[in-house]
Amino acid sequence: MRLFGRKSEPVDPGALIAAFWTWWDEARPRVDVLVDAGEAGELAELVGPAVTALDASLIWEVAPGLAARHALVVSAAGNPELRSFAHRWALAGPAADERWEFHPSRQANPQALGLTIDVGGHQFGMDRFVLGVRVPPGTPRVNVSAYHPIFQDIDDETRMETTLLALDWLLGEDEVARWIGDIIAAEFEPIDAIPAIHLPGVVADVAQSFPADRWILMEGQTGTGKPLKATARFPLRPVDYPLFDQHIAITVPYRASDPDGLPTPETLATLTTFEAQLTATLTKNAVLAAHLTTENTRTYHIYASPTENTAPTFKTLTWPEGRPRITINDDPSWSAVAHFLT
Repeated sequence: MRLFGRKSEPVDPGALIAAFWTWWDEARPRVDVLVDAGEAGELAELVGPAVTALDASLIWEVAPGLAARHALVVSAAGNPELRSFAHRWALAGPAADERWEFHPSRQANPQALGLTIDVGGHQFGMDRFVLGVRVPPGTPRVNVSAYHPIFQDIDDETRMETTLLALDWLLGEDEVARWIGDIIAAEFEPIDAIPAIHLPGVVADVAQSFPADRWILMEGQTGTGKPLKATARFPLRPVDYPLFDQHIAITVPYRASDPDGLPTPETLATLTTFEAQLTATLTKNAVLAAHLTTENTRTYHIYASPTENTAPTFKTLTWPEGRPRITINDDPSWSAVAHFLT
């Protein structure tokens, strides 16, 4: 899926976002009238094309606000290619007031237990929504099997869509991406099901076991059978850094190695010194996600906000065995570190 859709001409995302907010300033009086009157159809006809002009894959809704009366939510709906765009959309918007606030993802609804919606002519009430939950040992994920009595009367796709919406109500869309693993929308109630309202507590317990700034060491082989070692943040999730969609790879060669191409103790000490230099160069607009060592090279994988022009700061880094090689590319889905994502 390409950012901003398939267009014959390159499109400036900043221009698209600016155009939306210009439209909003002009359209807001009409939006207010339609929201107050409960005219959902006319509201969709007014707001829908403006969101589609940003990108046809974005979804939107008007929801109760956390502080304001209403919230306009424009979400990437789990699409990593669009997550940073949605967040930049929200950041560029006007300040919240008593009537409107703006979010790039669905927020948890404190009144979730009392919500009821029509799903294909059936009433879906959160009070009858239950979950079977499993937490695989050592993983920062909660696997869920969701059930509601109407699930026996609706198709598979509708069951899953309803489940995802309900999970967003319970946790918020970003928390679902952060902590929820496998999701099953079941036709039959799990044997050990619990009321879904308890899911935030389960997630909070899991989160306590995985504090920030933990790292994990992994070993493996390259495609040619050479040994490699990798160190990555754990958990490592793009949703934690929604504006960091620029990938910066810094590769340093080393000569002194063991027969497998891995660094000797002396080289390892030099690499540790270089990493300290690299870490000191990082700002709040970039994060070291992982590094991989194999065949006499170590590559550091950094993700940064491209709007902050972070990359040039790394050109000041020094390495005693040659100039570090720096490559930069757009990578909103963090595909370069896909093996390390949790």
